[in-house]
Amino acid sequence: MIWPFGKKAPRREDVGEAVGIFLFGEVSAAIKAETVLKAAGYDVELVAPPPRLRAGCDLAVALATVERPGAERVLAEGDAEARGWADTLDGTMDLADIITTEDFGEWLMVRAGNMKITVEKVTGRIVNTSGGGCPDIPYLNLEFVGAGLADGRRPRDLGYTLCGLMLDRAFVEAQQLLGQTTAAGDGE
Repeated sequence: MIWPFGKKAPRREDVGEAVGIFLFGEVSAAIKAETVLKAAGYDVELVAPPPRLRAGCDLAVALATVERPGAERVLAEGDAEARGWADTLDGTMDLADIITTEDFGEWLMVRAGNMKITVEKVTGRIVNTSGGGCPDIPYLNLEFVGAGLADGRRPRDLGYTLCGLMLDRAFVEAQQLLGQTTAAGDGE
């Protein structure tokens, strides 16, 4: 039940089984939960919860409803408990409904949400990141400008905000478009 970037999160009738979302109070908690659940073998996806269910966090983790009890145990063991659960995908949106690219000859720019990453196509070296207003973005800019797409690190490993996550989405898309992956794989 992996939903490719650039697609809307599926509705129940599209996937043939009930799907719900774990809700969180902070972006970092949602990212940690996604990481913990994927490491345990669950097919999950970060989505934007419907506005009526938000409580300070614009992220939720979607998975099949039938997997909820086991996933709750994994989250508790991984110290990544959710603040709640909703038996619906109604009103959710994929985090990167629009990923766009712009080819500038020697460079490729990828935009995910309000974050952009520009990469030298021949070397895979990141020449610029821009966008966002979250507090981790200046740090991520310092860490990634000049680094390569295949250096073994990703923005989501160092960032903790929605802007950092969107920069990671742009980073992964650039990797895929240029055929470069990190030393540790794509991390998904």
